Amino acid sequence: MTMLITGANRGIGAELLRQATARGIRALGTSRSKDAALLPLDVTNPASVASLATHMEGTPLDLLVCNAGVFPDRGQSLDSGYPAEMWADGFAANVTGVFLCIQAFLPHLQRAKTPKIAIISSQMASHTRAPGGNYIYRASKAAALNLGRNLASDLKDDGIAVGIYHPGWVQTDMGGGEADITVEASATGLLDRFEALSVETTGCFETWDGRAHAY
Repeated sequence: MTMLITGANRGIGAELLRQATARGIRALGTSRSKDAALLPLDVTNPASVASLATHMEGTPLDLLVCNAGVFPDRGQSLDSGYPAEMWADGFAANVTGVFLCIQAFLPHLQRAKTPKIAIISSQMASHTRAPGGNYIYRASKAAALNLGRNLASDLKDDGIAVGIYHPGWVQTDMGGGEADITVEASATGLLDRFEALSVETTGCFETWDGRAHAY
């Protein structure tokens, strides 16, 4: 089994890579910064995405984990913050980057026996949770959720399963030290969710610990 995890240089991505390798999975991770242990990939750069897909040409890909993302909202105020460039950069990483990776690696997924795509979204994507604030992150993760749901419909006949996941409020640089769960617990739960994902459950929106999440 071959797994590709975007944004694996830190946080949840790094822990997914570590635990997947420990489970005996051939796990490959990416980073947009130079790291000899990771494949170079900037999901916001179409040329970078195409380059990695070409580099891996002919490799069957059993699981693509779209984990790379940004949380640009900290310190922004409604009356004077959230500049247009911040919206563009946020959506480029959290939405367009997800689509570009899935599009580029479709041929690799189609070579696998039971291909899967996992999109790391957030409970903040749910329209049932709207306490305000964090507008770019919430909107982009909601778009990623919508993207995953529609891709699940389009790719089902190809035998490609798509799952969308809330990783929990995790103790990472993004989640902060006051978050609910450790990165180790989140990654363990997510890997279990990826294993359980199938064409029969494609389009699911689940939490790291296996609960169905409201859209």
